[in-house]
Amino acid sequence: MLMKQIGLGRQRGVSMLGIILICVVIVLVAVLALKVTPAYIEFGTVKNSLIATRDSGAKTVVEIQKAFQRNADVNSISVISGKDLDITKEGNNIVIGFHYDKKIPLFANVSILIEFAADTNNL
Repeated sequence: MLMKQIGLGRQRGVSMLGIILICVVIVLVAVLALKVTPAYIEFGTVKNSLIATRDSGAKTVVEIQKAFQRNADVNSISVISGKDLDITKEGNNIVIGFHYDKKIPLFANVSILIEFAADTNNL
């Protein structure tokens, strides 16, 4: 009787099932971050090579492709090559762009597909 008056009879806190569910969510988010982060780092490297190619002073399609390929070789880029670039001319400006898909397996038959794209107009 005394315990009910003081309030010690009721327990508060997270149950064991709640702790397990919270841990599962944290692990899934961590696995997702660890799998996806390298793809975004690689995308940043490709964009930096695109910027270096734009600033190299190459004027023809072949020169642009070779300049990008040199940067790709130095930076170990394998997802895209110089021949995969989209090279167009808008007015007096040469626009260099690329797009590629990256499929990232998570577990079993579950994977993520990320579409990466950039061009020199948006950098």
